[in-house]
Amino acid sequence: MSDTLPPCPECSSTYTYQVDALLNCPECGHEWSASAEGGDDTAAVRDSVGNILSDGDTVTVIKDLKLKGSSTVVKVGTKVRGIRLVDGDHDIDCKVPGIGQMGLKSQFVKKVTE
Repeated sequence: MSDTLPPCPECSSTYTYQVDALLNCPECGHEWSASAEGGDDTAAVRDSVGNILSDGDTVTVIKDLKLKGSSTVVKVGTKVRGIRLVDGDHDIDCKVPGIGQMGLKSQFVKKVTE
């Protein structure tokens, strides 16, 4: 009987354990579904209202965002086309009109349905 559980997707800890249908990590406290192991190993990126984002989507900014180290602001309602999803804290890589290439957090955007 092979009872090997996968490592934690958040912190890569090998000390994972299973409780009912969920796998748990005692080091970082992350919980994930055991049934999701066979598919995509990264969680779906969702916008501020819960819509699943994918590469090439168009999003709008829902809050004025100040750029670090600059006096420039990305205004609320700015439409960003052709996003690209990346790993990391800022999970959207895009080109903002009038500003240029930058990373955005998915919690500050909303998907546009065209």
